[in-house]
Amino acid sequence: MEDFFKSKKFKILLAFLVVIFAFALRGAYTGGLASFSDNVMGIILVPFQRISSSVSEGVHSFLNVFLNASNISKENEELKAKIEEMNKKLVDYDKFKRENENLKEFLEIKEQNPEFEFETATVIGRDANSKFCSFTIDKGSLNGIELRDTVITSKGLVGVVNEVGMSYSKVITVLDASLDVGTYISTTRDVGIVTGRISEAEKGNTLMTLLPKDVGAKKGDIVLTSGYGGNYPKDIIVGEIIEIRDETHGLSKYAVIKPASDIKNVKDVLVIKSFLGENKGKDITDEKENTEKTNQR
Repeated sequence: MEDFFKSKKFKILLAFLVVIFAFALRGAYTGGLASFSDNVMGIILVPFQRISSSVSEGVHSFLNVFLNASNISKENEELKAKIEEMNKKLVDYDKFKRENENLKEFLEIKEQNPEFEFETATVIGRDANSKFCSFTIDKGSLNGIELRDTVITSKGLVGVVNEVGMSYSKVITVLDASLDVGTYISTTRDVGIVTGRISEAEKGNTLMTLLPKDVGAKKGDIVLTSGYGGNYPKDIIVGEIIEIRDETHGLSKYAVIKPASDIKNVKDVLVIKSFLGENKGKDITDEKENTEKTNQR
């Protein structure tokens, strides 16, 4: 027993009792033991109350998320529907804006050529295997489009229709080696035939062939359709001369032409379904022979 009173445990217990006794005296002095016990309990319980409150708040938040999941899902679906509606409106707006801009340009052409019968069309596909940038438009026989109809933009000639379906048509361009267009140079009035060549088509250019050896044309001169034979309307701009070269046989010259229309990137076109003096059945061979005879005089 004597050893216990000398031990460390006893000393600690004694110190604890002294502290308790001191708190008891202070409590009695300031308001009684009840206040003291409340303080002691407060010291012990407050940390546990805080932990319990935090746990309770966390569980409540988790349950709120779980219970409101259906509401959140519904709100997400509503937001998705609104976004889709807004995107559709933007697409419609862009479409109407483009159509209005095109119609404005085409109306100007109509005012200058009241005898033209037009059909607006949009490029809906391009032939990946074509070296001459041929493409498909969204109008066909149901819209009155026929073979050999001339295709233009507000800038100038694009090409001709060479295949017609009920709701689509295929167009070959002025870059195409199979296409021959009777043309003349605005400044000198020299006539020639615009036709494509692979080496130039890769650069986005075409050629005006059968020019006289003494042609007075120069870089920057404008080339237009001659209208000879009735295959194309007269005075449609084809493009601009960027170079004059000698033919290999040395008997004539040809001009390299940069088309007025952006052939490789054109998106909207105008199909001329009929015009004054039209004769789509005219053989282009006659036009070539007439051009050669004219240039030999």
